[in-house]
Amino acid sequence: MFRPEIKVLDCTIRDGGLCNDHKFSHDFVRRVFQALKNAGVDYMEIGYKSSKDQFSPDKFGPWKFCDDKDIEQVAEDCSLKISVMGDVGRFSPADVKPRSESLVNTYRIACYIKDVDKALKLTEELKAKGYETFINIMAISHALEPELDEALSQIENAKYVDGIYIVDSFGYLYSEQIHYLSEKYISTCKSKKVGIHTHNNLQLAFSNTIEGIIKGVNYLDGTIYGMGRGAGNCTTELLLSFLKNPKFNLRPILDIISSDFIDMMAKYRWGYQIPYMITGSLNKHPRSAIAVMDSKNWKNFTEFYEARIAEEDLV
Repeated sequence: MFRPEIKVLDCTIRDGGLCNDHKFSHDFVRRVFQALKNAGVDYMEIGYKSSKDQFSPDKFGPWKFCDDKDIEQVAEDCSLKISVMGDVGRFSPADVKPRSESLVNTYRIACYIKDVDKALKLTEELKAKGYETFINIMAISHALEPELDEALSQIENAKYVDGIYIVDSFGYLYSEQIHYLSEKYISTCKSKKVGIHTHNNLQLAFSNTIEGIIKGVNYLDGTIYGMGRGAGNCTTELLLSFLKNPKFNLRPILDIISSDFIDMMAKYRWGYQIPYMITGSLNKHPRSAIAVMDSKNWKNFTEFYEARIAEEDLV
């Protein structure tokens, strides 16, 4: 597949940081940056922008906060654009420098559908500071159709929003749903860039991303070796291999997988596991699966399955 409009955003450090409270060393993040730059990847999402009044730096590493001084130690101004994610209610644009004073190019605002109005306000303030802006509506598999229609219409009418993402937070969606959502997002948000972020609970992260591409989605999220909370994500190396764009070079990604990610996977245990499959198939948040994977009873799969069926749905 080759389409010059397609962009790859690697969110290894941001999504992978959920595995270790964002405590990656500066040296490791610098190596990831260099690998992605040399591979021709378009964006690197380096972490979250979070308020230190809400999250203690004693508990979380630097990529939970993405201070400019930390970013400057690992990145440089080049073809690889730096992205940061901000959760609605967890940071203030007042803490963000103007784009002219930062290496950050892009802010992606994550919200649930009930908070799209708040996300729009944040993107307006960030756009005024010079940043490219996206809205990632999380847990889209839980959104009601009228709410989604209204949210997409609001986003399309907001000139300060550059793009929107389809986000399969629970790894629940199948190809038919990806087809439907891709067409809906693209047809409603005609003036916006449309992206997709998938999780691998049902081993469909890569194939669902391809389905989005087929339907016209041009912004693709991935992580190196699939690193991410729980079941992990669509893998960057698969995307680069599939896209056939001559600007992409797979070798730097393979090298850093060999040098760093094999051992990290053994330590943090992301990727397909039965508890993550169960929460994904039931359209549930993976928090219960993550908790059981950290317990001695993680192999009691039927017991875990029965408990998830019995509990009420929680986002």
